[in-house]
Formats: sequence, C-alpha cells, structure tokens
Amino acid sequence: MINQNELRSLQQGHRARLREKFIAGQLAEYEILELLLTYAIPRRDVRTLARQLYKKYGNIHQLLVASKEALMENEGIKENTATFFQLIHKITEMEYKNKLDKEPIFHNYEKLENYCKMLFAGKTVEEFHVFYLDGQYKLITDELHSSGTVNWAAVYIREIVKKALELNARSIVLLHNHPSAYTSFSSQDIEITQELANSLERLDITLYDHLLVSGDIIYSARNMHFLDKRNVHSLNKVIK
Repeated sequence: MINQNELRSLQQGHRARLREKFIAGQLAEYEILELLLTYAIPRRDVRTLARQLYKKYGNIHQLLVASKEALMENEGIKENTATFFQLIHKITEMEYKNKLDKEPIFHNYEKLENYCKMLFAGKTVEEFHVFYLDGQYKLITDELHSSGTVNWAAVYIREIVKKALELNARSIVLLHNHPSAYTSFSSQDIEITQELANSLERLDITLYDHLLVSGDIIYSARNMHFLDKRNVHSLNKVIK
C-alpha cells in the first residue's frame, strides 16, 4: 500500500510533468484544466475531477463563464475554486475592455463582440448595458443599466440621456442579452431602440448601435437597418 509521503511524491511528480508539458506547448485542453485545478486545489489529486468537469462543460471556456453557484454544484468544487475560475474570467474580460478604451470601437468590431460575449457569458437573466463613447468613438465607460428576469429587463431612457450628458458622451451603444439562444430583437426591443435614438438625437448624441447577445450570436440593430433613419454622425473625421 502506498503511504501518504509516497502518494504526495507521485502527485508532485505528475504536476511537475504537467507544467513541463505546458511550457513545451504539449498539453491537451483537459490537461490545461487539470493544471489550473492544481493551483486552486494544491493538496489533492485532481485528475479525475478535471476529466469530469471537461466532460460536463465540453471546454474550458464554458467552465470559466459558469456562475459561482453553478460551479459549486459540482462535487469537488468549493467556493475557493469557483472564485479562482471567476477571477480568470474577470481578468480576460478586463483585457477586452482595456482594448476598447484605446481606439474607436468600429476599428475592430471583433474586439467589441468578444467583450460583449464575455459580459453575458453564463448570465441567466436579461441585462441592459450602456457603452458611453467620446467624440472619437472610444469607450468612456460601460455601465450596467438594469438587470431583470429571464425574458425582460427595464430600459429607462431618461436615465441614459442624463448619464450621457454628465459624461459629455457624443454617442452610445445599447447592449443587452437574451438568455435563450438564437432569439433576435423583439418588437419591444426595436421600439425602445427607436425611442432612445429619437431622445438622443435632440441633444446631438448618436445611438451608434444596439447589440443583442443571444447564445454565440450577436445581432446588430445598425446592421439590421433599425437605425437607418436616425441622425448618425459622420465617421469620416475619425476613420484614418
């Protein structure tokens, strides 16, 4: 029978080999998950747990975006480990946001879409966010406007307009999610979009876009021509 010291030595040797394989770029995805778990759970053999989690979630990304409560439903995952995964997700989200601060959002729409997907990953209720942009279409701030239910969240047009004036924003992007995958804008979504665009237009502020995240799809009110008749500022001054 293997005693505790021998078991500990075997575990340490296995973890050392995992680190070496990672440095050499030779780890499979489930082994990367196992290596992550060794830092969150340093005194246990996590090979079985890593395989179980990988089988359940399908990939590491789905694990990282799961809510803390959902993670802790898995046997072997306690609060410390769940927080560890959420921390990794938050760092990634911050990196996407930092990129939006440095250049006009339309210069690389993929960055904007990645950030939007990160914001709503794992969310089970509707949320509305507002991106306030400066005169160069760079992000001033991303504000959570409201959080609602599985199929509804409030939009307070007066509050958005007030905040835009306080920040001296020249344009905004409205953003929300549908927890049910592959559902496009509702008639109410379109109505709110047009009402907000009208209110902002009177103050010479542009509703640049309204983005909807549903599953792995992002719908754009701008691309779907919901904003064609709105007073959209010319972008020629900032496109180089």
